[in-house]
Amino acid sequence: MFEKSTWIKLPRSVLLGHGVLDDLGAAVDDLYLSGRPLVVTSPTPNDLAGDRVREQFDDPATAIVEEASFGAVEDVIETAEAVDPEFLLAVGGGKPIDTAKMAADHLGVGFVSVPTAASHDGIVSGRSSIPEGDTRHSVAADPPLAVVADTELLADAPWELTTAGCADIISNHTAVKDWRLARRLRNVEYSEYAGALSQMTAELLVANADSIKPGLEESSWIVAKALVSSGVAMSIAGSSRPASGAEHLVSHQLDRIAPGKALHGHQAGVASIVTEYLHGGEDGEWRSIRDALASIDAPTTAEELGVTDAEFIEALTTAHEIRDRYTILSGGVNEEAAVQVATETGII
Repeated sequence: MFEKSTWIKLPRSVLLGHGVLDDLGAAVDDLYLSGRPLVVTSPTPNDLAGDRVREQFDDPATAIVEEASFGAVEDVIETAEAVDPEFLLAVGGGKPIDTAKMAADHLGVGFVSVPTAASHDGIVSGRSSIPEGDTRHSVAADPPLAVVADTELLADAPWELTTAGCADIISNHTAVKDWRLARRLRNVEYSEYAGALSQMTAELLVANADSIKPGLEESSWIVAKALVSSGVAMSIAGSSRPASGAEHLVSHQLDRIAPGKALHGHQAGVASIVTEYLHGGEDGEWRSIRDALASIDAPTTAEELGVTDAEFIEALTTAHEIRDRYTILSGGVNEEAAVQVATETGII
């Protein structure tokens, strides 16, 4: 008898395009949410969009997040318990969205994602990435009830944040290959639908890399749609596997070894050049990934990331130690091989 089942949690609404921030109140009404909201934001997004958000609601409260941390999550929870909101509005980039996502999950209330930068796929996914000391934790939580992404705001965000979002999506290409490898060698559960969606999203971004330019709102439209698709793929899979493989493990190690030197998406993008090479060798698609990253002004070398060759090699040789997730790097890569592949791909 067939007894398999799954529970897929997705945003109920995605509002994407020019000027849609002013439709946030209507989008919330459509969710049948009422009562007082708590706006979770950080200083710069608050200056850019805070007033436009708050004027659409009655008596909104605000919590300012200075950094993404478990302490910040606790602070937002304490604020929420004091003001008793019906829902949270996460306005900004990774810091407020990841923090609000975890706080909402703890409080048992819904939240709406209002990104002001297209820097990562956490704007729609059911996972939060929270640093703690020299490590970064990926924590499961419910995805947002709705996503309201104003491409006008996204286009005005610092270009490096947009390129980081692009690189994060491009790295899905190797994440899916790792997932398929884990299915073949470790019988890991695999979703054809989630894998196909994630791979298609990465391939479309690579194919359109030449049209992604700074200051162009159409570029923000392309990137935001890709980030939404990536987040949906993770929701379908019920895990981060469609968007997180060996390349993300290398990125997490760089966070520990060389903290604060590069954005997460940029690190994952550079690492995906190596992991694609390992999957396909000299005749593989690693050059396409490298060229797409270069086309959008994203880093393709350790130097452009701001890390030393030694730091990148250390991250590559130790990435397999930080998570029990089977990837092309499982079992480890010795230093000699790491230097060779990083040299062959031009990373060092």
